[in-house]
Amino acid sequence: MRNIKLLIEYDGTNYHGWQRQSNSITIQEIMENTLFKITSERTTIIASGRTDAGVHALGQVANFRTDSRMEDISFIKAFNRLLPHDIVVKDAVTVEENFNSRHSAKSKVYRYSILNRSYPSSFDYRYSWFIKEQLDIHAMKDAASLLIGTHDFSSFRSSTCQASNPVRTLKRLDIEREGNSILFHFEADGFLKQMVRNIVGTLVYVGRGKFEPLTIKKRLENKNRSSAGPTAPPQGLFLIEVRY
Repeated sequence: MRNIKLLIEYDGTNYHGWQRQSNSITIQEIMENTLFKITSERTTIIASGRTDAGVHALGQVANFRTDSRMEDISFIKAFNRLLPHDIVVKDAVTVEENFNSRHSAKSKVYRYSILNRSYPSSFDYRYSWFIKEQLDIHAMKDAASLLIGTHDFSSFRSSTCQASNPVRTLKRLDIEREGNSILFHFEADGFLKQMVRNIVGTLVYVGRGKFEPLTIKKRLENKNRSSAGPTAPPQGLFLIEVRY
């Protein structure tokens, strides 16, 4: 069987995340149902990770196995002809048998966007967290620097996270202001469930003056979710790239 690697872009607003569920519409369900229309094969599509409900992707990677002899370019055309407009296959390529979009990944890059001005946007409300009060970006950067490295991130994972090991290596956490937007860029060898959103929510507490920057280290070391700040809403989060 061939192993096909997909590069997928989607607006997660109308979906309950990536992973197929019995009572909600998900990206995986739409993708697998579309693949069945193309190949007449019931096939599991494996993604690099499970984005949560309302989270978006510019560079989700997935793979599936098939007996189909279709050319790679034909898969791209067939998917995009049949998929809804908020899901797009950007690339499809035959890869080696042992490639697995999840287990072969070396790191993932996420971006989180905050709209930080006195009034909201009629366009960006789907793609950013609107915060009207000004945030202290310098304090947020100071706190963020204390999270870089290999740590137990239990304080920043969801209570429903099923990962057996909470240790991750956060390689990058950059924060920058672009006009009225504050952008967070994360890169790690992997992320726990809601880890990015919980870190962003905690850093916003720092930006609002509710937490002192230096207390982030202690909150991390507590390994307790109640030590950290709230969970940022999903719409500001994008999976940008998966690196192999």
